[in-house]
Amino acid sequence: MSVLPLVFTCGWASGINAYAVVLLLGIFGATGVTDEVPASLQRTDVLVVAGVLFLCEVVADKIPYVDSVWDTAHTFIRPLAGAVVAALLAGGDGSLSEIAAGAIGGSSALMSHLVKAGTRMAVNTSPEPFSNIAMSTVEDLGVAGVVTFALFHPVIAAGIAGTLLLLGLVILAFLASRIRRFLRRRAQRREEKRLTAPVSQWPDG
Repeated sequence: MSVLPLVFTCGWASGINAYAVVLLLGIFGATGVTDEVPASLQRTDVLVVAGVLFLCEVVADKIPYVDSVWDTAHTFIRPLAGAVVAALLAGGDGSLSEIAAGAIGGSSALMSHLVKAGTRMAVNTSPEPFSNIAMSTVEDLGVAGVVTFALFHPVIAAGIAGTLLLLGLVILAFLASRIRRFLRRRAQRREEKRLTAPVSQWPDG
């Protein structure tokens, strides 16, 4: 049970930026900052891949509309990453506690991912790009800070993650109307592009 607060926190963080979580845990484990990180997350190839994908996310996450496309593509990746990281933190021995940890990590990752994706849709209703950059920067710093704090004070960090998740769900409920407008506007743009697309001309037989 002692690992569950860390599992929940890392799951929450994975729903926001899974690559940052893997990279942070791997670096902390490889440098000896903590012995809570399994060896599989400290492997050089894992760190390199996580680092490259993290840089890709840093860029994509700050571009209006591209961030929403990126979020859509990660609807399954982030919860899966949260579940895998949680299971590894729980021991990786196939026990019932590992399965429970995977379920907790995957569920918290899914919920935080939905909050992030929904919030970004609302932010994209604004024509200027600065709000996207600000949101992305706050998210990255928040993930780094909470995950780092969780390695030393897991229970308090889990409380912080839970509070942020609940707050995000409340905010998302208030932004629901803006999100619906965003979806309608995107569907309208797609329809306009389809209608204005040049029709191929076939030569008369």
